[in-house]
Amino acid sequence: MPHGLHFTCLLAAGLLAAGVLPAQATSHKWSIVVHGGAGVIERESMPAATEAEYRAAMKTAVETGAAVLEKGGTSLDAVQATIQYLEDNPLFNAGKGAVFTADGRNELDSAIMDGATLNAGSVAQLTRTRHPIAAARAVMEKSPAVMLAGPDADTFAASKGLEQVDNSYFFTERRWQGLIKQLQKEGKPIPPRPAGAPPAPAKPLAMLEPADAHKWGTVGVVALDEAGNIAAGTSTGGLQAKLPGRIGDSPIIGAGTYASNHSCAVSGTGTGEYFIRLTIAREICALVEDKHMKLQAAADEVIHKQLEGIHGDGGIIAIAPDGEAAWSFNTPGMYRARMSQGSQPTIAIYSDEP
Repeated sequence: MPHGLHFTCLLAAGLLAAGVLPAQATSHKWSIVVHGGAGVIERESMPAATEAEYRAAMKTAVETGAAVLEKGGTSLDAVQATIQYLEDNPLFNAGKGAVFTADGRNELDSAIMDGATLNAGSVAQLTRTRHPIAAARAVMEKSPAVMLAGPDADTFAASKGLEQVDNSYFFTERRWQGLIKQLQKEGKPIPPRPAGAPPAPAKPLAMLEPADAHKWGTVGVVALDEAGNIAAGTSTGGLQAKLPGRIGDSPIIGAGTYASNHSCAVSGTGTGEYFIRLTIAREICALVEDKHMKLQAAADEVIHKQLEGIHGDGGIIAIAPDGEAAWSFNTPGMYRARMSQGSQPTIAIYSDEP
């Protein structure tokens, strides 16, 4: 290298280190992973038309977040946009398609976390806010709290301009029929049909999927943006026929939702009580950060050894700041999709799909 050029390079390096010259922003390859819940989802009991409907919905979901990232949007924005789509889609156990509590109400939980700052927000037992994920983000960005629950959480969301609806907005006939079947199976009383719900159909509704497919379940997203930041979000109606007031893992930071740029972002789905006991999401990230495990290996360690070790069921999706993505589950199926910059989306449902 010529002496003058060498001197110039050294000078520039010194000025950069001193903060006199701005550092050039590093552009990362964006990536996103989505899940639509895990459960007893099997080929032999899934009608072909229903399978096609779910695959199309998962494709739309992952492409919704990808569109945000492709335009240079943040991982937080991609997570929220994707989950809001899923909350509005009655196929999924979140928002409009949420399952019912044992007393016939929809109670909704959600959380979001920013891997760059470790800021997080969550809400539980919402009954009136149309998009729980938006409420969770409002808690994170517009309050000193991390978690709000119950009627006060809805009131807070309304105060921040988030759309409020009657609880009957979340009603879907097949989730109601699923509740009735579950309560009959357990020998428990059937609650009155919710006020504001449409009239009961004259003929029994044909179930589009196995009754247990969304007995538990959630929707969730993890994303990496071009700035190199990761984020995670989760939204759920919880367990079918759950005890009123029950809160699962989804809104609990570290259990069903976690994100840190130092390790990974995780969103879970399954029987929340087990995810809470093991702090599943944080445990996976700890293995990556502290044990230097690869993301897929860490996810499999926690889901197939630790979770199964206490007879828990469910799955997770995860992403690392270097773009490595993973999913792992111990149920017959999990609705899932992923997509990276410059690639086509991958859509999968069953356990024998990659």
